[in-house]
Amino acid sequence: MDTDASSAAPAKPGPQMDTKIWAGFHQNFSQVQYLLDHNRLLINEINQNHESKIPESLTRNVLLIRELNNNITKVVDLYASLSVSFVKLFDNNSSEEDTTRASSKAGETIGVMKPPPASQGMKNVRSSMD
Repeated sequence: MDTDASSAAPAKPGPQMDTKIWAGFHQNFSQVQYLLDHNRLLINEINQNHESKIPESLTRNVLLIRELNNNITKVVDLYASLSVSFVKLFDNNSSEEDTTRASSKAGETIGVMKPPPASQGMKNVRSSMD
C-alpha cells in the first residue's frame, strides 16, 4: 500500500482550495434549487389566481410576479457565480498541472540534449550554401 501512496501525486495546498470551491458549488446549487422550488409554487399560485379572476387575487399576482422576477434574477446571478468558480477551479488545476509537467520535463531534459557532431553541422551549412 505504501507503494501506491508514493506513486500518487504529492500533497499540495490545492486540494484544500478545491474542497472550499466544491462546498461553494454545493451551497450555490442548494440556493438555486430552493429558488426554483419556490418559483414553482409562485407560478402555481399565479395560475390559480389568474383562473379565479377575483380582483384581489389578480392584484396579488402583481406582487407574486415581481417576486418571481427577483428570484429569476437571483438564479441567474448564482449560475454566473458558479460559472466563474468552475472556470477558476479548472484554470488553477490546469496551470498547476502545466507547472508540474514543465518542471518534470526540465528535470528530464537537462544534460540530455547534445549539439550535433561538427561534421554534420558543416555538411548542413555546405548544402545550404549550394
